[in-house]
Amino acid sequence: MKVSIIGAGNVGAATAYALIMRGVARKTVLIDIDKKRAKAEALDILHATPFAYANKIKAGEYEDMKGSDVVIITAGANQKPGETRLDLLEKNTLIFKSIVSNIVKYAPNCIILVATNPVDVMTRVTAELSDFPPERVIGSGTILDTARFRTLLSYHLGISAKSVHSYVLGEHGDSEVLAWSSSDAAGIPIFDYAKTQSKEITKEIKSDIDDNVRNAAYKIIEGKGSTYYGIGGGLTRICQAISSNEYAILTVSTLHKDINGIKDVYLSLPTIIGKRGVHNVIQPNLNKQEIEELINSAKVLSEAQNQALKFI
Repeated sequence: MKVSIIGAGNVGAATAYALIMRGVARKTVLIDIDKKRAKAEALDILHATPFAYANKIKAGEYEDMKGSDVVIITAGANQKPGETRLDLLEKNTLIFKSIVSNIVKYAPNCIILVATNPVDVMTRVTAELSDFPPERVIGSGTILDTARFRTLLSYHLGISAKSVHSYVLGEHGDSEVLAWSSSDAAGIPIFDYAKTQSKEITKEIKSDIDDNVRNAAYKIIEGKGSTYYGIGGGLTRICQAISSNEYAILTVSTLHKDINGIKDVYLSLPTIIGKRGVHNVIQPNLNKQEIEELINSAKVLSEAQNQALKFI
């Protein structure tokens, strides 16, 4: 698999490193307006290959994207402390005009994977600019939020995060929906499972987990300026599902034609990912409150996405 990454900042470099160390990408190309940074990151990661896989990585130009199976966009303005993902809207829409036109020119058959925030909005922008089929334009969506949710639940329950089945839906942002009602472990609803282990999920614990999932990025940004290891792992997981034609269920941001009357909105639902990109979308079982929250999230995103299209 060949993967090109546009943006050699913290997220792009962390993703490239994860791709190399997990052996997902046979060839990786780092592209950045700061060519010196891209070369340095590629060289540093290259020196780690003897400890992992004999994969190739280099810094390159847009034309080096030729033959890419996946192109990942991590470039864009950074989210600053106190700034929401939606605040980045206009700045990153303008940046994407040049980026996407080059992807279309040099890698017309690739799957585009968007990580730049606000990711649901920028994925919609990318789809409009590229005119690629919807199944080949994917946002990282809530894959990281879902990982955070499962990790916190697993800590409380004393089991592996891989044994917790729970999802975060909707926006990768403030209106995201933690799907507690459909969460389970060992096939047992999560609240019932917690009781069997004498680790009941009280209102206080539930509220604490919700806060630490929903506001994790803000807390990390406050401490070190940006998040990158988690999303680098998430992007690598998506690439792995594509490369292996895995039909993995991941919460990524894709096009949804109709969410309770809200048309053509990009948001996250459990999605089957394989070689073609998006193969199918699964409608999870939700309670009434979660359905209302998902509809609200869709409204928030629809408004932001329609606003972004005005900048194209």
